[in-house]
Amino acid sequence: MTEPQPELLPGLVRAEVWASQARARRARAGDAEPATVDPVARVLVDVPLAHLDRSFDYAVPATMADDARPGARVKVRFAGQDVDGFVLERCAHTDHDGRLTPLRRVVSAEPVLSPAIAALAGELAARYAGTRSDVLRLAIPSRHATTEKKPSPPAPAPPAYDAGAAEAAWAGHEPATAYLRHLAEGSSPRAVWTAAPATDWPRLLAHAAAATRASGRGVLVCVPDGKDVARVDEALAAVLGPDQHVTLVADSGPARRYADFLAVSRGARHVVVGTRAASFAPVHDLGLVVVWDDGDDLHAEPRAPYPHTRETLLLRAEREGAAVLVGGFVRTVEAEYLLRTGWARELAADRAARRRVTVSVVGEADARDRGGRVPHEVHLVLRRALETGPVLVQTPRSGYVAALACERCRTPARCATCRGPLTLRGPTEPPACRWCGAVAEDWACAECGHRGLRAPVLGDARTAEELGRAFPGTRIRTSSGERVLPTVGAEAEIVVATPGAEPVADGGYAAVVLLDTWLLLSRVDLRAGEEALRRWANAAALARPGATVLAVGAPAHPALQALVRWDPAGFAARETTERMEAHLPPASRLATITGDPGAVDDAATLLAPPPGAEVLGPVDLADGESRVVVRVPRAQGAALSAALAELQRLRSSRKLDAVRVQVDPPTL
Repeated sequence: MTEPQPELLPGLVRAEVWASQARARRARAGDAEPATVDPVARVLVDVPLAHLDRSFDYAVPATMADDARPGARVKVRFAGQDVDGFVLERCAHTDHDGRLTPLRRVVSAEPVLSPAIAALAGELAARYAGTRSDVLRLAIPSRHATTEKKPSPPAPAPPAYDAGAAEAAWAGHEPATAYLRHLAEGSSPRAVWTAAPATDWPRLLAHAAAATRASGRGVLVCVPDGKDVARVDEALAAVLGPDQHVTLVADSGPARRYADFLAVSRGARHVVVGTRAASFAPVHDLGLVVVWDDGDDLHAEPRAPYPHTRETLLLRAEREGAAVLVGGFVRTVEAEYLLRTGWARELAADRAARRRVTVSVVGEADARDRGGRVPHEVHLVLRRALETGPVLVQTPRSGYVAALACERCRTPARCATCRGPLTLRGPTEPPACRWCGAVAEDWACAECGHRGLRAPVLGDARTAEELGRAFPGTRIRTSSGERVLPTVGAEAEIVVATPGAEPVADGGYAAVVLLDTWLLLSRVDLRAGEEALRRWANAAALARPGATVLAVGAPAHPALQALVRWDPAGFAARETTERMEAHLPPASRLATITGDPGAVDDAATLLAPPPGAEVLGPVDLADGESRVVVRVPRAQGAALSAALAELQRLRSSRKLDAVRVQVDPPTL
């Protein structure tokens, strides 16, 4: 007898028919014959509750025996509803005393979760006090059924390796020759690389990838953003040849991204370049992991459990026996710590390579005395450089006038409605609030009553306007925010860009100018000096050999002195020493607990920190939140993570208000 169609029946009868059909389906599934071989599937269910972060055993019906393989996506019945999950393993027996619930269905037989990534997810969840299901949401892209049905392209033969070309490209960075030789021989050297200015770093990474492929192993390269991915993509195509690698970026779209992921998972491609999510790419026989510019905050995942690309790759290298290359134009304190502990060796530029560009600093006093902003020396450098090519001007803020202050007493100008900061969005627009948008045409200083305004912070649009008046007839371009230029040509023009949005010039810039350096150094942040040097060095490195780099700021500041000498290694060494003396990371491990004040107090009460831990706070933050900081010696880092994980399990099981737990946050 055919079952009635519920949509054709009245409401109450329809509900009863639905329930009856559901009971019938469950009965049929429960009576299904189990698989004859390994009838038990251990499944990690996609439930974001910390106290349920473990595998559960399910029975495998005989009809699903071939498809319910390890790594496959499945649907299971859990807590009265159908939820997604991954099969971790098949086994013959279970520790469960009662009758096992059968799998509802196999969503896809494609083994998208490899054993290596499953183990990595467990390690990351333990390190960052999170759950494996949260990690796997970052690691495995959403399924695209149509794409999954198509075969991946055939795996190409490893490209020929030109050792001479690789060593020539790495000339000036030693001992690069020995490092490349170890990669080609199948060894797993670990290095921290501080690149020289005007270095074509994507090409050098491509040669390191070629050396690794010569040993038959895979390569994984992670860079901060899509602009860097495009540069490395081009370099890999030039060095390895076509169809040897894939790019994994969110901008590819769901179908293309999933197709590239499957090509890696199926072993059709062995070289991957991408942003932070690519750190989980299931590369077969992984031989080299690379993270470029590991100090960039784009490497810090903003979603729970907040893993960092560098730490993810270092864990993978330890687990899979891969070589490591942590590179950048500056060296982070974390990379310096790898060298101090002997975990990695140094790859550094020699003196000649560091002197490819000339860096100098000019003070801001002369410009302030004249009521201007750009010193005369900057105009001379720009005028001379424009005779031979483009010039880059870096300014820390986007927009027109990012902040306003009283012209007389320098008190910051605030909105009368919400107390937000006043800004100017254009040369003919009145002051307006950055928060609520209220116009303040009749503003008067609350301290002295003066109605005049000054602009202590100028954006890229205002900077371009000033330079346009100073250099009439010269093309002025801006790159910031949503209008980022990936590249510019070799013709003479002025490019005004914010940090991270600097386009690459064909042949390099004839000069680079760094304005308002005080603004980056004025950040109230543990990494203020390190981050300022990183942003300046990344811009200065875009200059062509023999070019001039001019910074406007306080010449005596250690970060600017490190830039002048191109000595980021020395600056990182001093920063690391100071942090170790102050018991700050990386000499210690930190965690923050943030949320509603009541929830944070509850968490601090429930937390059982390891011996020697310091609990700092709580302190009030913006938006009505508060924060507690927990600090332990580095040797107690694993114990701190375990204590935080137990805290999350307790809060989850008791259904307490949520808090945000971050281990080793990038900033405080």
